[in-house]
Amino acid sequence: MKILGYDVVGFYNKDQLSFKPNDVLQSGKSICEGYAGLFEQMCSIAGVQCMNLSGHSKGHGYRTGQTFTEEYDHAWNAVYLDGRWHLVDSTWGSGSIDDCFSKFTFRYNEFYFLTHPALFINNHFPDNSNWQLLKPTVTLKQFESNMLYKSDFYKMGLLAAHPEEPIIQTVNGKVAITVESRSPMLFMFELKGAKEYSLMTLKRSGMNLELYPQKTGSHKLQIFAKPSKGSEELYNCVLEYTIECSSVDRNVCFPKALHQPVGHNWSSERQGFLKPSQRGPIINTNDGRCDLSFILSKDLSVLASLHSDSKSLTEDMSRRHILQVCQGNKVDFKIHLPHSGNFALKIFAKKKSDPGNYNYIFNYLISCPNADVKWPVFPQTYSKWAEGFELVEPLAGRLTANRNIEFKLKLHSIAKAFVQCEKMCPLSLNKEGYWEGSCSTSGCTEVFVMVLENANHKFYSHILKYEVESQ
Repeated sequence: MKILGYDVVGFYNKDQLSFKPNDVLQSGKSICEGYAGLFEQMCSIAGVQCMNLSGHSKGHGYRTGQTFTEEYDHAWNAVYLDGRWHLVDSTWGSGSIDDCFSKFTFRYNEFYFLTHPALFINNHFPDNSNWQLLKPTVTLKQFESNMLYKSDFYKMGLLAAHPEEPIIQTVNGKVAITVESRSPMLFMFELKGAKEYSLMTLKRSGMNLELYPQKTGSHKLQIFAKPSKGSEELYNCVLEYTIECSSVDRNVCFPKALHQPVGHNWSSERQGFLKPSQRGPIINTNDGRCDLSFILSKDLSVLASLHSDSKSLTEDMSRRHILQVCQGNKVDFKIHLPHSGNFALKIFAKKKSDPGNYNYIFNYLISCPNADVKWPVFPQTYSKWAEGFELVEPLAGRLTANRNIEFKLKLHSIAKAFVQCEKMCPLSLNKEGYWEGSCSTSGCTEVFVMVLENANHKFYSHILKYEVESQ
């Protein structure tokens, strides 16, 4: 079976091409006129009534919102089957040209064979309006201004996009876009220079996107999608917009580490994170403190880290500003921000039985406008800090020098606990199940909380470490 390729070189030298079916077959390549002519000849041989059509198209080189001249740029067919006419574009159905218009790649696209007229008019405007096969017909002006939906938009089961106009004006430096789908989908987008000025959230039936372009003028926005199942599949472009930015909002800047999409979604739920205490993508806090919890549906080991564009927040310190408590299948994160601003809270997980690395799952945006906020790190936890342990006080990982510090912790399955500073200070178990006691930070630079898991053991284990501030 011979495959007909698109003649990229011939496109620029149409006067030298022959569109006769026999010549097209012999050369093995052609442009749209040759495809349409050969398709018509094949239908004739098969006894199928076929028409050769021409008109305008929103194909390679099309610019959003452009007007079309009287010169027609494309050819396709209509076939008569089962008592009615159907539309076919064998050129677009055979493959695609790269962005540089230099290479053709064969990829059968069934969408352009017997396409519904209401979808075909999206990017094909025939010279004879009767061949739209629509009532009422679409005017050329409507065709020029209508939104261009890529074939993958329909093939993936996407339903609608808002706004429905291809050219969007910013309002106070912002645009908002919504895409609706029949089933959960994964999305990504491309807008030059917009990585730190965008916020995308996933829904079970689509996605929401907020953009804050940082330059005035026209910007090309491409939206890509792929099915939720089959992570090996590539993202395909489903929509293109032109954003006209008349003013810039300089107050918006999200952390470079913030990953799109933002917030809890159907994907993180599938990976075991259920019933989030925070459903929205943004956690707002004025005093620099916030809490976040989940129910885990799987036997997961979880950790989180905090990221901002501040150079003072190192990777090690980013985890020390989060205190994690696990109680059965519930995980709680207590977060104390080191300063004001915007932060990305990234959450990672792996199966407890998996010896490998943690995998990134999702993230939130934490926003704190209060410039006076300055919380210290939490104490360093060791591997012996077990599930179900809870720290009540002191929460600050840096202790004031020459002070008497009260300790209160909920620990289980241990025989003894004490605080190691200049001397050993035992903790006692009260009626409520908390281990309590105190120690002085005089004469020491570090303070440890240690436990004896079994009365018959001789060695204590470190579970917490505090630093003592210099005098």
